[in-house]
Amino acid sequence: MAGASLFIQEDLKLTDTQVQLLIGILNVCAFIGCLTAGHVSNYVGRRRTITVGACFFVAGSTVMSQAHSFGLLMAGRCAAGIGVGYALMIAPVYATEIAPAATRGSLAATPDVCINLGALAGYTSTYFFGKLPLAQGWRAMLGLGGLPSAVLALGVLFMPESPRWLAMHGRVEESRAVLRQLSDTPEEAELLWSKIAPVAVASPQSSAGVWKEMFLHPTPPVRRMLVAGVGILFMQHLSGINGVQLYSPRVFKDAGITSRDHILATTVFMGLAKTVFILSAILLVDRVGRRPLYLSSLAGVIVSLTCLGTTLAIIRRAEPHHAAPWTLPVAITSVFTFVASFSIGLGPITGCYSSEVLPLRLRAHGVSLGVALNRLTNAAVALTFVSLSDAITMGGAFFLYAGLATCMAAFFYFNCPETKGRPLEEIEEMFTHGWRARHQLSSLEIPVYGNNPRR
Repeated sequence: MAGASLFIQEDLKLTDTQVQLLIGILNVCAFIGCLTAGHVSNYVGRRRTITVGACFFVAGSTVMSQAHSFGLLMAGRCAAGIGVGYALMIAPVYATEIAPAATRGSLAATPDVCINLGALAGYTSTYFFGKLPLAQGWRAMLGLGGLPSAVLALGVLFMPESPRWLAMHGRVEESRAVLRQLSDTPEEAELLWSKIAPVAVASPQSSAGVWKEMFLHPTPPVRRMLVAGVGILFMQHLSGINGVQLYSPRVFKDAGITSRDHILATTVFMGLAKTVFILSAILLVDRVGRRPLYLSSLAGVIVSLTCLGTTLAIIRRAEPHHAAPWTLPVAITSVFTFVASFSIGLGPITGCYSSEVLPLRLRAHGVSLGVALNRLTNAAVALTFVSLSDAITMGGAFFLYAGLATCMAAFFYFNCPETKGRPLEEIEEMFTHGWRARHQLSSLEIPVYGNNPRR
């Protein structure tokens, strides 16, 4: 949509306000999808919920590609938004629940890798389809998004159901069969079953029971887990990443790139940088841990946003077309380092960590709530970026995001212990004490199941 919006605005004669609404409405509708996905996943299962979300994507892409009015574009974008809500909630939950502890971080972060590969494909297709006639180009950009969604809707049906969801619904033999399929040895499968079974039996079966435990009578550990798991989801997009991704053509134009082809080509390279660094995160998350990677990521985000804000302020104060020659490459580099820093920690670890720290009985609804709040902050950035840039300049907007990222670093440092290598059923014990005790627990030697036991 970042590149397609340029062509849509020209073809359908949309105003800046309509473009801003078209881009931002996806996350408003994703909020609705998130709130319903938790209940649906507990009722029909994790993998079938992925299929439901994919069907919404197919419908949204089809409607948008055939739209000849702003209203139909909004309808298709809303359908896609509901699909976003389902996908962002269920993908990390499913990956977390089927992954062994030793590789859970990398596997649970894989959905974010796929999102970025899709974004890179979107940026690239925008560049090439932009050379087609105006009306055909943007329709091809949006319509082809339904193809991978259709493949996903069918392909996921051949994957195993979450053994923890099966156990929670009393399907004991099926759960144990899946554990044997996912484990290296039968002994390992039985060991995991011995840990899953007591937790699954104690899990409430009704949504009312889950919400009651979360909000009416939460225990101190549950309260701390909700603060950590839901909190990082809520704050993820306060860094302003969506402003840069969705409005990257405007950012590069403000930085001094005037050619449309050059703007789109730079956007493609930005997507490539994101993909490379998120692949690096997959290799590092189970080696260095969640905390070091996440906090290092935030440090890079803060520095990059401050540098970008400063450079854009200098460009704005210069006379038109008379900015210093160094400002354009510095601004572009700052954008690239920003998305790279986000992608190596803040992007992939957020979904993974929030799924890990919430217990089985609360996981689906807790992640559902967290992703819903995540979509609200995402929508707030998408719907206000243009207006905020007009009000305090684009450089000022990035200074604001840098300040919010600093607050995020403080929150994570004081509220989120390390979870690397711990079986899901043992993570809850880290939240039974204050932060200092949890921090000490996270550094102890812990058992890891799989081929490579380590600290």
